[in-house]
Amino acid sequence: MRSDKIKKGIERAPHRSLLRACGLKDEDFDKPFIGIANSFTDVVPGHIHLNELAAEVKKGVIANGGIPFEFNTMAICDGIAMNHIGMKYSLPSREIIASTVESMTMGHSFDGLVLLPSCDKVVPGMLIAAARLDIPSIVVTGGPMFPGKFKGENIDLITVYEAVGEVSSGKMSKEDLHELECNACPGAGSCSGLFTANTMACITETLGMSLSMCATTLALDENKLIIANESGKRIVEMIEENLIPSKIMTQKSFENAVAIDMALGGSSNTALHIPAIANELEDKGVKVDLDLFDKISKIVPHIASISPAGEDTMLDLHNAGGIPAVLKTIQSKIDTSTITCNGKTMNENIKEVKIKDSNVIRSINAPVHEEGGIAILKGNLAPDGSVIKQAAVEDNMMYHKGPAKVFNSEEEGVEAIFNGEIFEGNIVVIRYEGPKGGPGMREMLNPTSAIMGLGIKNVALITDGRFSGGTRGPCVGHISPEAISDGPIAAIVDGDIIEIDIKNRSINVELSDNEIATRIANVKFPEKEIKGWLNIYRKSVSSADKGAILR
Repeated sequence: MRSDKIKKGIERAPHRSLLRACGLKDEDFDKPFIGIANSFTDVVPGHIHLNELAAEVKKGVIANGGIPFEFNTMAICDGIAMNHIGMKYSLPSREIIASTVESMTMGHSFDGLVLLPSCDKVVPGMLIAAARLDIPSIVVTGGPMFPGKFKGENIDLITVYEAVGEVSSGKMSKEDLHELECNACPGAGSCSGLFTANTMACITETLGMSLSMCATTLALDENKLIIANESGKRIVEMIEENLIPSKIMTQKSFENAVAIDMALGGSSNTALHIPAIANELEDKGVKVDLDLFDKISKIVPHIASISPAGEDTMLDLHNAGGIPAVLKTIQSKIDTSTITCNGKTMNENIKEVKIKDSNVIRSINAPVHEEGGIAILKGNLAPDGSVIKQAAVEDNMMYHKGPAKVFNSEEEGVEAIFNGEIFEGNIVVIRYEGPKGGPGMREMLNPTSAIMGLGIKNVALITDGRFSGGTRGPCVGHISPEAISDGPIAAIVDGDIIEIDIKNRSINVELSDNEIATRIANVKFPEKEIKGWLNIYRKSVSSADKGAILR
């Protein structure tokens, strides 16, 4: 066992003496050491219950003859960090989380890992670590929260964001906003729609890194405790079997993960996270890029319309059969021979699965949309690609052409929207918000929600930043190269005509190559004083089309 490095032989007597201080006895030094990476925190709803899950994981580990060692990682709530400097730290936190798990595991020679993440960057951060370390690992995602209720309707965080615009336009009273605010997030769990956190949980289960039904089992469902306990037991068996992440997260598994994203109409942030995880397994022959996303999008239809694209919630998806039922529905489009963390193939796991509600999980012959939820657009405005959640775009906006309104930061864009400076037909351009330019590639939920709430029609938004998983509408993110790296988006000025053609996968500005090059040569980049960790991050982060990984 790997842990023998810290517990076997007379030269390890000092190490054992420290472990004895933690409560270990003679007989414990022959047992596998299991690290439990817990992202519990009091400030993030998706994480406030994780200590209860960790306790069940420990019971499972002990019951199967292992020794559990719990440690903590960080977590940032994107909703709380939104639309201020805090959001600059969200995507970079993914790398801190991965490095924390790596450091704790290597420093203490754990034999296996149980990963307890929830929320947007924590799930991919822990998966990056699992792939990098390549020791037996299993993931227990924290689970969605119950949907809120307002006047008899399901609501969630995005309802509140959009309501701010409605109050500003006089469509909603401040009293109703307060009631909405008090009811939208009723307790523990990641936000109840198919935003980034829940999308990544679904991808984790599809990759084979968590047990069946883990992704959609709600945070406060007693079955989540059972899954945690079973995962604790299972990790000990995985060590005995040497079932490591590289045997589970294969090329086919990643293709299945992209397919589930397309079928569900998940968050566009997966176009950052899935390639970043896959990058850690590059030496195992794994490669995931934006072209793969687009290839699979044209094959796998969108079959479940979950908020923000539709009215259903994660609870509805769970009650319809969860991820196993979705996989069962699209099995003709994927490879079900992949191995999962329970030691069985995906095919074995879904063989007896039934679709319990065909209104929530549609047939591939009667899908919500013929194509998958995400589209990759390229053109002279985004030579290296850009990403749009096409499942959340109305049919009349699948093609849009209009004049640019350009802003050099999210704050400038939001101020203009609330000041009534954006009009029907405009294309709002927010730049210098990419991985390097932000730095940190902020999400643009505030401007998109403001446009929706204010009821401004036929407006598109493009950015070298990114969008929340809760964003809906014609919002193109991840424009690559980004503005600070001399991307064409840096050349745009007010009034330039931009054409977005989602069906034909193109995004262009009506400028010649020479005009773009001339403008970029004369661009004066906005000055930003960057301190601390973000200064390190911006110097080594890759572009969005490469997953914004550190180089």
